[in-house]
Amino acid sequence: MKPSEIREMTVDDIKLKIKDVSKELFNIRFQHVTGRLDNPMNIPLLKKDIARMKTIIKEKGLGKRV
Repeated sequence: MKPSEIREMTVDDIKLKIKDVSKELFNIRFQHVTGRLDNPMNIPLLKKDIARMKTIIKEKGLGKRV
């Protein structure tokens, strides 16, 4: 997800999206452990998306507009 797309969302929407992505990350990690994961490169991508969303929430909380 692009930062510009995330910045257009409200803080509540971003928090809901973080929950959804976290659940997806859990499922992908579970598949990885059981050996059923086709593309293990999705794990770092989802982790980066979560970090990006949390950073933008922090920016909005501080009142910064980038």
